[in-house]
Amino acid sequence: MRISLLCAGLLVTASTAVWADLPLTVEDLITDKGKVKLDLSLAYVNADRSGVSTGEPIIVQTGPTSFVTLPTLVGESIGNSDTVVAILGMRYGLTAKAEVYARMSGLSSSHRSSGVGGAASSSESGFADAWAGINYQFRKDDDGPAVLGFGEIALREKHRRSSASFKSAMLGVTTYKAIDPVVFSLTAACRFNQARRAGTQDYRPGNLLLLNPSVGFAVNDRVTLTTGVQWTRRQADRFDGQSQGIDRTATDLLLGVGYGFAKGNTLNSTLKVNASGRSGSELRANWLYTF
Repeated sequence: MRISLLCAGLLVTASTAVWADLPLTVEDLITDKGKVKLDLSLAYVNADRSGVSTGEPIIVQTGPTSFVTLPTLVGESIGNSDTVVAILGMRYGLTAKAEVYARMSGLSSSHRSSGVGGAASSSESGFADAWAGINYQFRKDDDGPAVLGFGEIALREKHRRSSASFKSAMLGVTTYKAIDPVVFSLTAACRFNQARRAGTQDYRPGNLLLLNPSVGFAVNDRVTLTTGVQWTRRQADRFDGQSQGIDRTATDLLLGVGYGFAKGNTLNSTLKVNASGRSGSELRANWLYTF
């Protein structure tokens, strides 16, 4: 059980819905056929911006491979924000190797800014986005490393002035090798975005590429410690075909701990600290329960 607990804790920490938020045991990587899982997550991010803003959004990571985009106002010289994102998800075992899932997220955010025009503050809350996807296990960890893949599409995304459906998708793969009591893993994912209307303009969010090597250690049959590095590259957003800002890369350190209350009932928490590319930190917790 140590090695299965380790894989789950590691893969949950491994990032960008990472493979959309993996559970804590290897046996539970794919929901059993006919079974249903409740997936609840809470993410908190604090971001600090300085200089002249060009409307570049704040990206909140809500799972190993899932992100919520928060637009920022233009004209800020100094800005600080706190955001909490809550996610409700359900998973269903389609076959022994495949599961389908859906999730919906809402947010509450407060912004504080200061510039030549004085200080100001604002807040917002409400629906953020909804996604649906599929996870599939191509290979188990036996003679070679395990290979798992996922694909998902945005059912609805809310922007500052409008909403869009079926305009974003994500594809990714995770591979891992367990050598008791250690597990090595690598996750790679890419998010593709199509143009959508934002008020009177055509708006296309920048595509996102993610790489996340991780290593985990099973402390005992209930607790797993994980650590990893996440590298992301995000293209600049485009309005009416014109690029806004520049392409950005970032490197983050991920530290996680997983605790298994019982089979099918696990809690994972992950701290994401920026190492280069942008300021800010994120803390998220995920509870997975099997009915």
